[in-house]
Amino acid sequence: MSALPSPDALLAARVDACFLQAEARLGRPFPRPQIHLNMRGRAAGSARLQTWELRFNPALYEANQQAFMDEVVPHEVAHLLVHALWGEGRGKNRVLPHGRQWQSVMREVFNLEPRTTHSFDLAVLGQRTHAYVCACQQHRLSVRRHNKVLRGEARYHCRRCRQPLVLQPGSPAD
Repeated sequence: MSALPSPDALLAARVDACFLQAEARLGRPFPRPQIHLNMRGRAAGSARLQTWELRFNPALYEANQQAFMDEVVPHEVAHLLVHALWGEGRGKNRVLPHGRQWQSVMREVFNLEPRTTHSFDLAVLGQRTHAYVCACQQHRLSVRRHNKVLRGEARYHCRRCRQPLVLQPGSPAD
């Protein structure tokens, strides 16, 4: 009986498939990046442009494998492709992380709607959070963000109602 492929091997195969798709669509080769499954925190993945690396969050990958393969891997590969195609640019020609070039790669190479953030359930991370509220809903802030609020270093606002987030009275951390 053969062994199942490791998560690292599955991610590497998907990254390679994304590059093959890009090479077929764009008509040029691209070097393959180093792949690491060692990212921590709330982000699902990141692309390190200067060192040509992709990093992925193992806890979020484990809990959302299909979405990782369908969305996160192409998202991060698109960042590397944009860097290879357009560089960083300067001034008005600056390439933004989720700007028009990245959006065009997502649409035209991967046939995906360009989304800048994931909506994975972060409970699998086991991180403590603090309850904050705005005018329309409750929010969960990480310990790091909560401490920034306490020290007066940051204020956060709801993306929906744009009201400032305030600590929910009487709410202990989870």
